[in-house]
Amino acid sequence: MAEQAWRSMPGTPCWVSLMARSLDAAQEFYGSLLGWEFRAAPSARLGPYLEAVVGHMPVAGIGAMAQDLGFPVSWTVFFEAEDADARAQAVRESGGTVAVGPLGFQDGRAALAADPAGAVFGIWQGDKTPGWRMRRSRGVPAWIELQTRDAFAAAVFYGEVFGWGSDPEGRSDVAWEHDRVVLRVDGHPVAGLCGGAVEAAPDPRVRPRWDVFFAVPDVDAAARAAAALGGEVAGPPTDTPYGRVAALRDREGGLFRVADLRAPNGREGTACLPVA
Repeated sequence: MAEQAWRSMPGTPCWVSLMARSLDAAQEFYGSLLGWEFRAAPSARLGPYLEAVVGHMPVAGIGAMAQDLGFPVSWTVFFEAEDADARAQAVRESGGTVAVGPLGFQDGRAALAADPAGAVFGIWQGDKTPGWRMRRSRGVPAWIELQTRDAFAAAVFYGEVFGWGSDPEGRSDVAWEHDRVVLRVDGHPVAGLCGGAVEAAPDPRVRPRWDVFFAVPDVDAAARAAAALGGEVAGPPTDTPYGRVAALRDREGGLFRVADLRAPNGREGTACLPVA
């Protein structure tokens, strides 16, 4: 799988992070499934934190939450910001909420927020991962997708917060493609926003969230491996116009997806496949 050569810029996805209850369990599961190695990140006020590494490149983070907290184990997508405080204020002004921060984290500033529909995402300001980008090789984030009730309303919100499609150099654009709103940077699709049909009413059954897709060479083998490692297949391997994908849960219930992304006709991305 070849690397996607898009350059990071403010407003684009720049990091994914898991809050787990057990760092040991997370390392064993994801290390075996995705081929990750791990290294300790500098200590921060939020507790122990690991970086997952593929070929000397950091691709994801795993933090440990307090055992007495009742929050579900989940992956969070972070978007790059030149000024985390300004983006947090934009979230509030656009109808979203800011739950944590912005606050200092390692060598930058971070915040956790939610859009008006309740999908949680992060804001990151700093040089922690200046070379991070999605690419097509095993274990690397290959696609980010929002499952929501109204993709167009979500696109308006994220456009207002992060300036999608309004950069002076014209490097990013947002458009409706096939079955979702797609953010492209340097011509490459980097994020999708999935909702109902174009003229359909919002689907109340959808629980809004950002999903992370990790590239694997064989989706069916990855699904079997996840189950053998104590995880769960939340959505079976499925062929889509954009590759074969599956929804999985780790041992502690953290939802993520895997995709081979061998797209026919040069098309890239994934289809909208909600998971309850």
